[in-house]
Order: sequence, then C-alpha cells, then structure tokens
Amino acid sequence: MKKTFYAVIGAILVIVALLLMSRKGEKGREEGVRPSVTVYVSEDRVFSEPVLKAFEEETGIRVDAVYDTEEAKSTGVMNRLIAEKEHPKADVYWANEPIRAEILKQKGVTAPYVSPNAKGIPPRFRDPQGYWTGFSARARVLLVHRGLAPEPASILAYTDPRFKGKGVIANPLFGTTTSHIAALFTVWGDERAIAFMKAMKRNGTAISTGNGESADLVAMGAAGFSLVDSDDAVSRLRQKKPVKMLFPDQKEGELGCFIVPNTVMLIKGAPHPHLAKKLIDYLLSKKTEERLAFADCAQIPLHEGVKIPKELTPIDRLRTMKVDYARVAKKMLEIQPFLREWAGL
Repeated sequence: MKKTFYAVIGAILVIVALLLMSRKGEKGREEGVRPSVTVYVSEDRVFSEPVLKAFEEETGIRVDAVYDTEEAKSTGVMNRLIAEKEHPKADVYWANEPIRAEILKQKGVTAPYVSPNAKGIPPRFRDPQGYWTGFSARARVLLVHRGLAPEPASILAYTDPRFKGKGVIANPLFGTTTSHIAALFTVWGDERAIAFMKAMKRNGTAISTGNGESADLVAMGAAGFSLVDSDDAVSRLRQKKPVKMLFPDQKEGELGCFIVPNTVMLIKGAPHPHLAKKLIDYLLSKKTEERLAFADCAQIPLHEGVKIPKELTPIDRLRTMKVDYARVAKKMLEIQPFLREWAGL
C-alpha cells in the first residue's frame, strides 16, 4: 500500500515538474521571438528614453536604442549610420535637428516614408520627398535680463549701438547657433550676413561656450540678452531667474524666429521596416508632442491643437523664418572657414 502511495506521489511530482519546465520553455520562446526595432538617437537621452519606453509598453515591441553622447555633439550616431550604409543595423534615426537629416538624405542613407501622422505638420517642417519629418521643435529666442531697458525685439539688437556690450552669443561653430547663422546666410545672402557678423563683433558681443552658458550669463545679469534655444530659456524661467523669453522679429515684414524641429527618418535597407514605420508613426503622434511639450525640454508641438505649458506659444501664432533646410545644411559646411576666422580660431 505504501509503495503504491509513494509511486502516485512520485508520478504527480514528475508531472508538475514537466509542466513547469514546459511553461518556462514557452516563456523563453516568447521572449526569443519578441519583435524589436533599433533606433539611433541624438535627442538628449533624458527626454527621448521615456518616449521610447512608453512605445514599448503600449505596443509590446522592444526598442534597442543607441544614444549619442555629449562628447560626440550629436555627430556620433550620424557618422555611424554613414559607416553602416551598406549593411545597416538601425531601423530609425531620431535626430534633434533637421540639418543632419538632410546630410543623410544626400548621402543615400535614408529612405522615403510618409507617415499618416505627418498630416497636419506644416510642409516647411517636412522633406518634400518624405525622407524626414519634423516634430516637437525648439525655437531660437531672445533671453533678456529684466534689468535691461529698452528690451531688444530683434536679432539686429546685436548690431544696435543702444545694446553695445550687452549681448552674448554661443560660439557659432557649434550646435544650433551654427544652423541659425547658416540660415541667415541663406535668407539674407552672403554679403549681408557677413556684414551682420562683423557688426556684431564691433558692437562688443561676447562669445560663450554654448547656449546654456549664455542663458546663465543673462540670468546672472552678466549679460543683457542672448539668442538661445527655447528650452534653455524655459529652464531659467522655471528656475525663477529674473529673465524674459521673447520671440524675435515678430512684426509684419520682419524675419521671424528660426525653428529647429526634431526629425525622424527611416533607414534605407532597415532590418525591420514594418516595425520602424510603427515607431515613426508613434514619434509623430500628437501624444508624443504633448509629452515633449510638458517635459523639461519644453518643445513646441508642430501639430495644431496639442496642449502646451504656459511658457510656450503655439507654432501657428509665431512668425517663423522661411528657410530651406537642405540649403542651410549645404551653407553650414561652406561657411565653416569664415566662422572659424570670426571666432578667432
């Protein structure tokens, strides 16, 4: 009797063990076939990673992200994409501006894709052939110390004798300042843009290492005003610094402010093109734009009707510079010798 009892117990334990092993095996197989998409990212990780995590949670698609480092200054992943052109490993590139998107298009690294969620984004922030699409933008704004009077309302304040020695600007060899200056060259022409840069220097404009340092100098009162990115300005406003954020050149007939959208693009020969398009659709959604508007980066949605924090102005109420980002990308390379000489390097 005892032998029969122990035999039954033993059989039950074996069956339970087999069931557990079977379930473990199924789980492993499920993990092994979980779909995944690879994205290279030059937007700051602190802002982009939560968006990609949300995509994972909502879709079940794993995201393998490769982030640019601060040291690489947003060129690391772009150069990696160029190097991998013949054997691409990435499916999607999320850039923090449109200039590198244009460079990759010109080098044949990207492929056209027009997302249904691009509808409603103004055409000037999209590649006409669908090689990249803009979303969630920074604006180039004037950050002004509250003790400065009168207040500048134009980037021409840099050359105005009333503001002599009051302005500071980030080194134009780097970041969005390079793009902004190149955009001025495309809109004004070389002669006027060079004259502006020389007049800016004669008027005592200081040069900082970056937009963040410029914003700090204005916040401390060491400078009266500076051109910076809107996220730098909103950050100082939220820190209760004695500053104002002004969108420059907003009157009728004036230049308007320069807009720097994020961009997303499909990689040519992407290993997972179907999943890549799902991720692109997600990044271009109004939901993502609202998330990035309320994050510390305070980026301006390009879709109309998206909720924004009180510090921002809707894109349709701003006078913006009418620029061709492809021309800006080419001009940025052309003016490098002039900018190095201007910066004293």
